[in-house]
This record gives sequence, structure tokens and C-alpha cells, in this order.
Amino acid sequence: MGKTKGKAQQLKGKTKEEIGSMADDKGTEMKGRAEKAEGRMEESKADAAARMRKIHDASR
Repeated sequence: MGKTKGKAQQLKGKTKEEIGSMADDKGTEMKGRAEKAEGRMEESKADAAARMRKIHDASR
């Protein structure tokens, strides 16, 4: 679920970034960039957790 949540957050952030860019609203654009970064971190966290589960399962 974390990976899906991260992808959704990235998409939401990209949308905000684009709207801010088109409206020449630097605040909205920066919020969008930050949200995209949070989404990438969430996705990375989910990937790391999946790798750890795989390693743990392989060691049994």
C-alpha cells in the first residue's frame, strides 16, 4: 500500500506544481515539489520494507 500511496502523492504534487507554474504562483509550485518529494520517499520506504521482508523470508 505504501508504494501506491507514494505514487498517488507524487501525482498530486506534480499536479500542484504544474498549476502553480501555469498560474505563476511560486508558493503552490513549491508545495507541489515538496509533495512530490514526500511521495518519492514514501515509495522508497515501501520498496525498502519489501526488500527487508524478502530477505527475512529467505533466511527462514
